[in-house]
Amino acid sequence: MAGLAGAPPRRAFGLQNVSSSATLIMISMPAEIEPPPWPPAPVRFERRARLLNLEFFIAWRYLRPRRGRGLLSVVAAIAVLAFAAGVAALILSLAVMDGFRDALQRELVGATAQINLLRREPGAAITHYHQLMRRLARLPHVTALAPAFYDSVFLYHGNRAAQVTLKGVVPRQELRVGSLLSRVREGGWQDLELQPQQPNLLLGGALAHQLNVTVGDWVNLYVPRAVLTPLGYAGRTVPFRIVGIFRSGFADFDSSWAYTSMRAAQNLHPPESGSGDRASAIEFRLDNIYAAPQVARAAEKLAGPDYVAVTWIAQNRAVFQALSLQRLGTILLVGLIVFVAGLNVLILLTMLVMEKRREIAILLGLGARRRQIRRIFILQGMLLDALGTALGLAAAYFLAWAANRYQWIHVSAAVYSISYVPFHASWRAGIEVAALSLGIGLLATIYPSRRAVRVPPAETLRYE
Repeated sequence: MAGLAGAPPRRAFGLQNVSSSATLIMISMPAEIEPPPWPPAPVRFERRARLLNLEFFIAWRYLRPRRGRGLLSVVAAIAVLAFAAGVAALILSLAVMDGFRDALQRELVGATAQINLLRREPGAAITHYHQLMRRLARLPHVTALAPAFYDSVFLYHGNRAAQVTLKGVVPRQELRVGSLLSRVREGGWQDLELQPQQPNLLLGGALAHQLNVTVGDWVNLYVPRAVLTPLGYAGRTVPFRIVGIFRSGFADFDSSWAYTSMRAAQNLHPPESGSGDRASAIEFRLDNIYAAPQVARAAEKLAGPDYVAVTWIAQNRAVFQALSLQRLGTILLVGLIVFVAGLNVLILLTMLVMEKRREIAILLGLGARRRQIRRIFILQGMLLDALGTALGLAAAYFLAWAANRYQWIHVSAAVYSISYVPFHASWRAGIEVAALSLGIGLLATIYPSRRAVRVPPAETLRYE
């Protein structure tokens, strides 16, 4: 017993063989890890900041490349590059889709009216439309109005024929609500205004190619239900002269639309089928295209229950819904790259926990709390994620700017109505993609951080 009393005390946990790096960690640990009970608020905030700085220091220290940690350094670099590639690819994909959608919306809405006021009864004409237009012009957001007369006819030239939507217009008014007349590439629309009674015709470029006609040629226009006879309606054929060819960039307009003057379109039907001066629709131009539903409801209320207003949103709903669905599919597919980057972070942190079990045990033995250990590994994963996300954002926005500035990707203007692929990288898309990336990175740190706090200090340091 006396010998035992004189023997030097044994060190707890066998710390006599701890490496020099661990000793440095012990020395550098602040003395205030265990705060006194109920310190003042400024003191608590200062201690919390010091602890957070310590956790950040340890997390950053073990992410830096060091000798003997080649595999972990390679995995960390791959994780950063994967996050950068996924974020950049996702933003560029969304930029292309948003650019196409905005270009399509701008061209489509600019080419046609934003609201069409029609009779609720199919085929019924609007009589006294001049008085109604004067009342509708007082509605908010309305900048221009124009009458239109629609008819479904057949055009044939030689042995070629095509079914066409014929639109009778007042050229000066039509130019204020749509831009199709301003896209005449051969001939001109002036004859429609100077000779409103004459059978003059504007054709789309694809339709003119289909009929094999050019400016100055004559085509036969057949109206199926033009003449009322004792036996019912009968068709009639009227020759029209081609005075212009337009190219809008939209296949639907270029291949199946034709323009004539309002009076010439009305003259295709005898007076028995309606009063002389009448219109099929009243077209609206607005100063804010997104106010179309509101203006449409006001127009219906003003015109009466026999009228219905159709907005550009309703007319093109299928197109924009398809674009939205395609955008969602792009996010899911390209987002898999970010998911793979999150798996790399999961693997890296799991390997790091296995390698640093002794250091974790030392910190726990010195009094570090388990939530601090958890935050160290969460910070490690978030540092990799944030670095990769920042690189991806910078690369994506630079490439989008350069692609727009120098027009890298060219397309056929005749097919897409634009000459190059536009990249519209919005700040909102950047925030959404960054939030997605950081969220995946945070989820990837949950398992390794929970595994790190389960390291038993006594069992780990027993044989050190």
